[in-house]
Amino acid sequence: MRTAERLVNLIAVFCIVSWRVFWMTMLNRSSPNAVPQTALTGPEIRLLDHLVKDKGGDCSRRSTLSHYVVKIARLGGYLARAHDPPPGNTVIWRGLSRLTDIELRAAIKATIMGN
Repeated sequence: MRTAERLVNLIAVFCIVSWRVFWMTMLNRSSPNAVPQTALTGPEIRLLDHLVKDKGGDCSRRSTLSHYVVKIARLGGYLARAHDPPPGNTVIWRGLSRLTDIELRAAIKATIMGN
C-alpha cells in the first residue's frame, strides 16, 4: 500500500465484501424462507450441496436461503446445534472466504482438465 489510491481501492473492495456478509446475515434473519438465488449464485449453491452434507432429515427447508446460509456458516466453523443462535457475521465471513477459495480451485481445475 505505497499510495493512497491503492489504499482507497483496497478499502472499496473490503466495503463490498463486508456489505455482502452483513446483507446475507440480516437477510437470513428477516426472511429465512427466501429462495437461495436471492443471495447466492448457481455455482455457489451446487458447491455447497456437494461440500456440506445436510443434517437431519428436514427436506422442507432444503430450498430456502436459511438452509444455505447455515451451510456457509458451517464452512466457517458454526456448529449448528439445536439451541445455537443464528449464525453471525464472523462465521459467515469465514465461510464465504472458504467457499470462494474452493470455487476458485474448482474453476482452475476445470480449466486445467479441460472440462
